[in-house]
Amino acid sequence: MILIDLLPEEYRQKQRTPFKFMVATVASVAINTSLVAWWCWTAFGVAAEVKSELSVLQDTFQGLEGQVKYHHDLEKESAVFNAREEMLATVTNSRVSWTRKTDELVDIVNIGGDGEKYLVWFDSLNVDQRENKRNNEFGRLEAKGFSGSDNFAHVANFLEDVEESNFIYDFMKPGRPEGSQSNYDEELVPSAVWSFPLELGLKAPEERRREQP
Repeated sequence: MILIDLLPEEYRQKQRTPFKFMVATVASVAINTSLVAWWCWTAFGVAAEVKSELSVLQDTFQGLEGQVKYHHDLEKESAVFNAREEMLATVTNSRVSWTRKTDELVDIVNIGGDGEKYLVWFDSLNVDQRENKRNNEFGRLEAKGFSGSDNFAHVANFLEDVEESNFIYDFMKPGRPEGSQSNYDEELVPSAVWSFPLELGLKAPEERRREQP
């Protein structure tokens, strides 16, 4: 149904917006404005802060990356050097210092003095370092020795000193004394000579390292 107001304009009742509607509208606008402001701060402020922090972290990472790579290279080099050092130590410990062994043998010979205990010299000295682990052989030292006395006990005295010296630590103990006497000749000095072999087998490398004085 259509209503027509025939009253003059000055007598008509003015229409006003309801108060509750205005409050709701204002609240909605305020909330929307706050949401827009929060979104802008999140989108631009926080993003800028995160980008700045990310840039700092990337710079730090690039600086540390080079140091980490250098550290890894040093670790690899250290591992190589350690392996090489262990190999050299193994080889060194497995070797026999023949210069030292010769000096020790000369010292034993000199213990005999002028022949009161023994007078010994050698005509040959051969070293064989070939290993035959199947037969438990790790090398040998062979020498042709002479004792300037007709008393064979001097040979036994010499071999006894060999067993009690540092020289023997790299070798098996010598066998029982044996030898042969040359013809007696009063015109020679010494007038009688015993020849005897000195044969010593090398111990295994690990045994030599374990029993070093």
